[in-house]
Amino acid sequence: MKLSVIGTGYVGLVAGTCFSETGNEVICVDIDEAKIATLQQGKIPIYEPGLEEMVRRNAEEQRLLFTTDVTSAVRNSSIIFIAVGTPQGLNGNANLEYVRNTSKSIAKAMDGFKIIVTKSTVPVGTADQIRQWISEETSHPFAVLSNPEFMKEGAAVEDFMKPDRVVLGGDDAEALEIVKELYEPFLRTGNQILVMDSRSAEMSKYAANAMLATKISFINEVSRLCEYMGADINDVRRAIALDRRIGQHFIFPGVGYGGSCFPKDIRAIISMGGDQEEMSLMKAVEQVNERQKRVLVEKIKRRFGAKLSGKIFAVWGLAFKPRTDDMRDAPAIVVIEALLQMGARIQAFDPEATVEARKIFGDRIVYAARNYDALDGASALLVLTEWNEFRRPDFERIKELLKEPIIFDGRNIYDPVDLKKLGFDYYSIGRKNG
Repeated sequence: MKLSVIGTGYVGLVAGTCFSETGNEVICVDIDEAKIATLQQGKIPIYEPGLEEMVRRNAEEQRLLFTTDVTSAVRNSSIIFIAVGTPQGLNGNANLEYVRNTSKSIAKAMDGFKIIVTKSTVPVGTADQIRQWISEETSHPFAVLSNPEFMKEGAAVEDFMKPDRVVLGGDDAEALEIVKELYEPFLRTGNQILVMDSRSAEMSKYAANAMLATKISFINEVSRLCEYMGADINDVRRAIALDRRIGQHFIFPGVGYGGSCFPKDIRAIISMGGDQEEMSLMKAVEQVNERQKRVLVEKIKRRFGAKLSGKIFAVWGLAFKPRTDDMRDAPAIVVIEALLQMGARIQAFDPEATVEARKIFGDRIVYAARNYDALDGASALLVLTEWNEFRRPDFERIKELLKEPIIFDGRNIYDPVDLKKLGFDYYSIGRKNG
């Protein structure tokens, strides 16, 4: 099939590349000329395992093209995916300016029947608005479908190539069948394509992320209670995870969630409720998460006091999660800003997020070239992202480099008993010995 994807951000670039991997001819479009030039050179503007190699391979085979020419892309495609950003507005709602502008650009370029598919995360009812925007600009026939994405950063290629399910929303039977055929190569193991109305499809994305964010905030709140009551969250987590109704995913305590989806989508779903539906649970999920981002700051205050002038803290991990360079709403931002305000100096290392961190902190912190470099002369080590390379470090070397053998583990990746035997003061999340 011939298709185009408008928007080469995280969602659009992964989707377009994966569609080309199954033999489709894909045109990826963006108004950012510099980004398109970079992509045409086989380089990608984000870190996502496996994606750059796939982009290069399909570009070399001429199945994957990059352009700023919307008109040409639309006229050479039967299916057009909208994958532009929907940034958070002032009241937490999703800003649809880019979706609106893209819809009108598509309409002005149309030269016949087209299937327009929304891949961006959009409020419920957006498909109806897109139909109206396009109808205002063209008399050509078209269909609008909703197709929310469920990719995880750090595993996006695998999630797209082997999805748990594909959700399609719309009422045009012919268009639905065509897009179902497009997805069939990704569903050979029998996972389902779920067809529903567009509003239900749009809500499905928000409901999925809201449930996952709720699980994270739930386990984090229980971890605080465990510390207060003298219980161990690791034992509690294992006990509840074996209940099939609960499961073991997304119930690991830590310093809160971040990223491009959960924070924005929770605020958007609260905004959608408006005055009619209070969305009390979603508000509580957000409040718990914001509080959890400061849990290590509270522990540091109790250990060192509120004035940290002259003290250096080493930070391992800046991205909101491993296997990405994304720092949007990352807990590390809250922790580091709080420590800076208290007079501390920060020496930080992250395998991939240093460039993004510089955009946020500038020269207010030191960026280490290697993880052990961040430790030199520091009063304590803070682990904020659970990158694999942090899980089995040389603890004797850490002791030698730190002024004091103190670790604040915001992801519970170390064993409290082992650290105590090695002579560390060890602070973790919700555990008796940490």
